[in-house]
Amino acid sequence: MVPFLRDHFGDPGRLHDEGRVTRVAVEVAREQVAALFGARPREVVFTSSGTESVDAAVYGALARGAPDGRYGLVTSAVEHSSVLDAAHRDPATNITVVGVDHRGHVDIGAMIDVIDDTTALVSIQLANHEVGTIQDVAPLIQRVREQGGDKEVLVHVDACAAAGHVSVDFAALDVDLCSVTAHTWGGPPGAAALLVRRGLRVPPLLLGGSQERARRAGFEDVAAIVGFGAAAAELAAPGRLAAEATSAAELTMQLTAAATAVDGVTRYGDADHALPHLVCLGVKGVEAEPVLLALNQHGVAVHSGSSCSSETLEPSPVLEAMGVDADHSLRASVGWSSTEDDVEAFTRAFPGIVERLRALRGA
Repeated sequence: MVPFLRDHFGDPGRLHDEGRVTRVAVEVAREQVAALFGARPREVVFTSSGTESVDAAVYGALARGAPDGRYGLVTSAVEHSSVLDAAHRDPATNITVVGVDHRGHVDIGAMIDVIDDTTALVSIQLANHEVGTIQDVAPLIQRVREQGGDKEVLVHVDACAAAGHVSVDFAALDVDLCSVTAHTWGGPPGAAALLVRRGLRVPPLLLGGSQERARRAGFEDVAAIVGFGAAAAELAAPGRLAAEATSAAELTMQLTAAATAVDGVTRYGDADHALPHLVCLGVKGVEAEPVLLALNQHGVAVHSGSSCSSETLEPSPVLEAMGVDADHSLRASVGWSSTEDDVEAFTRAFPGIVERLRALRGA
């Protein structure tokens, strides 16, 4: 990324030499990202974040369906907040939210049943961003495809939590739109993408320029895009993704075993069908904030609830939808640079912190 922060500032949309240098860099990165996610380069639309990618998918699909009177969105109760927030932008949107079980699995049959002639978009996560539960999206996608008809229902998969941790193959998913981001697996902040099925045209969220083949206006963040591509190329190397997933799973197993050995600590989500790098823990009798702050004093950084809303320290809507205790939860994750020493720092500190806080509550 450094040369594009220090030396190369040309607009990729210009024909001069400086513009051609950055244009080549952006297109190489597009090929690298496409290769990692099983897409064609022309299907990759760069965005500034996963949230923008989701917003663009929801907005574009609903705007596309509106002329035919299709204002309907079908989604689940555990989606990222950006899905519902984007849909609520238009008061005319008819939003149907389908529930989940106590492990965070979406009722796929219920989602299929509520799709009707007014539905423009079905949006579902590939894996949950708080508890890690992986969804079986194939039956839903197959049913939408079988329905067909003149009024095409689009399918959007939010793979932001899954990208870089498990295989995400856009072509194999057979969906219309897919959101991925870079920062959760070692890429730079400020880089993400919306994968758009070849031949599909949806109105863009951002207007004012013809960048990204008129699908997303604005001067591209070249350095971030280059970093996104470089990280994707590293992870696309033979065996790299599987090796990182195995390493992450081993670390989270150690973390989970140590945490759940403490009385009153449970793991939320589906441990057998979950992302390898993420664990959500329920801590009975202790609110999340003091545990989080105490762990921070020991050099351990964890979240409470969603990574996008942890600053508010509000109860997690995802956990509330699952019917578990949303007020006493921690979200811990490991990454490509995490080591056993990092996990040991957590396991040394966590039991004593919980014990002391419980003692204070009882005082």
